[in-house]
Amino acid sequence: MYLVYIREAHPTDGWQVGSNRRDGILFEQPKTFAERVDVAAKMCEKLEIDLPCLIDNINNKVGADYAAWPDRIYVIGTDGRIIYKSGPGPRGFRPDEAGKALAGYLRNRIPETP
Repeated sequence: MYLVYIREAHPTDGWQVGSNRRDGILFEQPKTFAERVDVAAKMCEKLEIDLPCLIDNINNKVGADYAAWPDRIYVIGTDGRIIYKSGPGPRGFRPDEAGKALAGYLRNRIPETP
């Protein structure tokens, strides 16, 4: 599993939300890839995320291609095919559905041992 970090959803120079101000999550929208890497690293550290983090380029291609903003859950097969796509998060997240899709995919890919 991987986390893919796309553009900042609530930057200080954009649509900032009260909970971010209250929690001290205050970042401008990154202007360079290096800045985006830095913000993504800080986000993973603050949220104690231990998944490997892939980072969308500054041109936001992955975010656009996957309609990922502000956030979504995807299950993508090893062939690149989309197995599951959630609604926009967090209200559209259905972890049980994503888990079932992943389990079904893995069940069909891994032969059972006698």
